[in-house]
Amino acid sequence: MKSERKIKLITESAGILLIKILEDRNPKTANAVWNALPFESEAELWGDEVYFEIPVTLELENPQVDVEVGDVAYWPPEHCMCIFFGRTPASTSDKPRAYSPVNVFGKVIGDVKVLRKVKEGEKLRVEKALE
Repeated sequence: MKSERKIKLITESAGILLIKILEDRNPKTANAVWNALPFESEAELWGDEVYFEIPVTLELENPQVDVEVGDVAYWPPEHCMCIFFGRTPASTSDKPRAYSPVNVFGKVIGDVKVLRKVKEGEKLRVEKALE
């Protein structure tokens, strides 16, 4: 059996978050992000979502707008990785909703609410989490 791939999001204010790659959701997206690691970016906030530009260019793959708390997605128009931890300005319920369709490829392991500590413009680093 193939071992589970995980990535680490390293933040200045919220510490380290582990993200499990969802191999079967959007495999092209998962592989493209994995192969681009490591990279650094700056946090942007939109409601209870942290998003940031990454060095990946992809089209939509099994796109969705309604997402779950803890979902990690790729947003093609701005080449961004998005991490949803609560309501966004587009939400119509307590669940997060993306601005426009995204490719969900990962899930945060642990308490995603720590991302409330992240500040706009904060430096972020994403790398492979080696067991």
